[in-house]
Amino acid sequence: MRARGEAAAALRDAKRRLDTLDWYPEPVRIDGVRMAVVPWFFRLPGLRRFSGYALHGAILLRHPPTPDLVTHELCHVWQMQHRPLRMPLSYLRFGYLRNPYEAEARRAVAATRSPAP
Repeated sequence: MRARGEAAAALRDAKRRLDTLDWYPEPVRIDGVRMAVVPWFFRLPGLRRFSGYALHGAILLRHPPTPDLVTHELCHVWQMQHRPLRMPLSYLRFGYLRNPYEAEARRAVAATRSPAP
């Protein structure tokens, strides 16, 4: 990230978007969530096709953040806040393309995107 303030603002904006959804009992918590642009991470085998990667307390990005990508990855953080084992283990069961948590994160982006002017 160019500045911590920009990362914090991007996370707050994505949180505002996700807060319009009532998919989990509690809204997403962003305290302690860090975001970093780390292109080298996405050169690792198995990660080359991704633009972002969410961990319990971190969002890693290949390129500078876009609102939709941050919202998508923050949705994964939200999922892990409510299903800390089930969500990550779902990739072993379903893989990436058929993963219900991936589909949910894509729906979250679509449902919260501002309409084009």
